[in-house]
Amino acid sequence: MLKEKSRDERIRFLFEPRSVAIIGASHDRGKIGFAVLRNILSGGYCGAIYPINPAGGEIEGIPVRRSLQEVEGEIDVAVVTIPSPLVFAAVKDLCRHNVKNAILISAGFSEIGNLEEERKITDYANEHGMRILGPNVFGIYSSSSNLNATFVSGNIPRGHLAMITQSGALGLTLVGQASVEHIGLSAIVSVGNKSDIDESDLLDYLYRHEETHMVLIYIEGIRNGEKFIAALKKTTRVKPVVIIKSGRSQRGAMAAASHTGSLAGSDDLFDAIARQCGALRAESTREAFNWCKFITNNPLPRGENTVIITNGGGAGVMATDACEKYSVPLYDDAEDLKQIFTPVIPSFGSAKNPVDVTGNASLADYTKAFDAALQSENINTVVGIFCETAIVPADHLKEMVETNVQRYREKGKLIIFSLFGGEKTSQYEIEARRRGLPVTDDVYDAISTLGAGYRYNRYAADLPDEEADVAMDFGAIDEIVRNAAAAKRYFLLAHEAQKIMEIADIPIPVTMNATTLEAAITSADSVGYPVAMKVISKDIIHKSDAGGIALGLDNRKEVVAAYEAIMRNCRAHVPHAVIEGVSISEMVRPGVEIIIGARRDVIFGPTVMVGLGGIYVEVMKDVSFRALPLDQKEIQTMVKEIRSYPLLLGVRGEAMKDINKLVEAIIKISAIIRRCKGITDIEINPLVVYEVGMGAKAVDVRILLSKG
Repeated sequence: MLKEKSRDERIRFLFEPRSVAIIGASHDRGKIGFAVLRNILSGGYCGAIYPINPAGGEIEGIPVRRSLQEVEGEIDVAVVTIPSPLVFAAVKDLCRHNVKNAILISAGFSEIGNLEEERKITDYANEHGMRILGPNVFGIYSSSSNLNATFVSGNIPRGHLAMITQSGALGLTLVGQASVEHIGLSAIVSVGNKSDIDESDLLDYLYRHEETHMVLIYIEGIRNGEKFIAALKKTTRVKPVVIIKSGRSQRGAMAAASHTGSLAGSDDLFDAIARQCGALRAESTREAFNWCKFITNNPLPRGENTVIITNGGGAGVMATDACEKYSVPLYDDAEDLKQIFTPVIPSFGSAKNPVDVTGNASLADYTKAFDAALQSENINTVVGIFCETAIVPADHLKEMVETNVQRYREKGKLIIFSLFGGEKTSQYEIEARRRGLPVTDDVYDAISTLGAGYRYNRYAADLPDEEADVAMDFGAIDEIVRNAAAAKRYFLLAHEAQKIMEIADIPIPVTMNATTLEAAITSADSVGYPVAMKVISKDIIHKSDAGGIALGLDNRKEVVAAYEAIMRNCRAHVPHAVIEGVSISEMVRPGVEIIIGARRDVIFGPTVMVGLGGIYVEVMKDVSFRALPLDQKEIQTMVKEIRSYPLLLGVRGEAMKDINKLVEAIIKISAIIRRCKGITDIEINPLVVYEVGMGAKAVDVRILLSKG
């Protein structure tokens, strides 16, 4: 198998090959084997080119080798364009020639269910030191070597955006859109079935690639989430990454065993992880290209104080709504705004933000307002909204837009325009966009773009803290897990889960176990009323669903009634269950009920969740996710994301809750899920959080174990 350093070097040669072979180079202009060779030649690639075809002859003036045996030099990249039944034999031949990378354009593998053949090819290649891109790809473009080893039609404009796409058809469309939008490309890679080389491998090259200033990725699915997270974090620390991801499926059967799992739909989890890693997730190709074009062409100013300047009140209100939606902060110092803009707008205009220069505004009036904002030290960004009028016709747009964009850039500030009007306005907007000017035809597009730039700026400026961790006796936890596994259980019983909470120093209610009614009464007397009663059974995971829980029992009579009801309910709902007794716990006093969970996700590895807890967790679905490892600052951010966060701050005169203890509990269960490999899920619901200084208490704890 390939060592890591060797794998990295082969990826570099994929983008910067000294020689390229085309297996299946064709004399037929209608075949992919011809299109790839033609693109390599017309793209200006200067390395050695070896077309391979048993027929021999020449193609486009290049001599064709009948086989690899006729090639004397080394081959860094081989582009394979032959039918799928012939690919394995070709790969074996490439390995004998010590080829470093094979690009399998050939289709007919796992995308149609032929996974076995694909796996055989990839395993053989890797065992012999060769990397595989594909199969089922359209190829690769690299500006570093002027290599266009694709069957994309037309020239690829050179620039600073790298694109990685899992979909070949959509990838070809993206290349076409980039050309229409005049977005220059530094690299394009089609990953297809990802049998070997994936997005993570490519990011490891692109984050160091000087010609690449930004990366756009289209993803349908991730196979190795932990590897992807590491590569994505490393890349976003030095350059922006925009992601378009399709697919919103739910996790499989394992997820249904816990709230943490069932709430972590693959898309929700991916969305949270993308934000955590500093990636910008776009909802559409239009949005993605808007962001890419804007960020690559417009270095963002140092501050975020934004002012809207408009000649249409309605458009200004729409822009204000968009700013709230996309977290673009509007400058709101009313006194300062009044001093800046009152001298330059009509008396019946508005110096509040949005600044309304009114429908009577001329080009000169706009310019005065833009100048005033430009000169203010407190304003960093301007959103200029133009609604076409007879006073300011579309003929004036070129002067208004381009003069101000240049002046703002010279001063390290940003101005972005949204233009509303007729045919001439639309024509100018299209032409200006193609030239890279920050112009849109809709305020939501403008503000969405601005928000994306600010989000990335905030991430890049926010350096991570050290990983949050805690010392505890993980060996003792592992022993509890081993004992449960030896009993062929895939979850811990209540007393075992409570023991782990004690080891982690997470407070739990005072609890006693009872195997008989008499013992239950004695335990309740000892714990002190009111008490809660829960069934103990290895066959009943969801106790409430089986009627196995009774709360607020105030005396012996209620304990007797609850015991009998629990036994009756559980035997009716789960007839085969072995019931070992009940647990008697103190009824904790009220607080804010939070759910926290940690699980070993099948794709992304160890993850954590926090949200509004209690019985309504599945209904409200007010939760936030992250992938581990995390620093304390990121855990605090995760907690602040949930809609119910204000409850922790205190409402209607209530005291602020002990958020630090909540964060501490998340850190502890995160450490357990990372260190104790036998545990797949930890869920505390509810974790009752009290006033500052009073801590939090884990009322119900569920821990699931690996079946492997």
